[in-house]
Amino acid sequence: MGTHLLPVLSMGRSSTTDRSESPTTRRPTAIEWLYLALAVTGAVLPWLANLDYIREAGGAFNIPHFVAQANANPAAASLARDLGIGATAVVVWMVSEARRLQMRGLPWVLLSCVTIAFACAAPLFLYLRERRLAEMEREKGALQG
Repeated sequence: MGTHLLPVLSMGRSSTTDRSESPTTRRPTAIEWLYLALAVTGAVLPWLANLDYIREAGGAFNIPHFVAQANANPAAASLARDLGIGATAVVVWMVSEARRLQMRGLPWVLLSCVTIAFACAAPLFLYLRERRLAEMEREKGALQG
């Protein structure tokens, strides 16, 4: 298999480094665009539902009432518990991974997790992680070249 196919097979991550490309001119890969689109969608759709909740709750976001509504029936409770446990595990991993890779932007990810939605924060983190991995590849190539 030719090396020209490797970027396609690796979802946009090139196995070679273009030394003429600066960090500011690097074009986002397909997977980065996907993560950004999911982050935006993960911000908009939950907040549309939150705005509906606020209208129904009399114009305020009442957290105890919201949690009660999230557990109003077995299906809702299942989804709420699934999200809570899964999101907690992923946030622990995000903090660990961000430290391991020395990523920038983790405070924004964590803030968006509690103020916007986990559905926004997780793909935002994955976008930032992809950017950091690409940056590390370029740095490695510059050291080797």
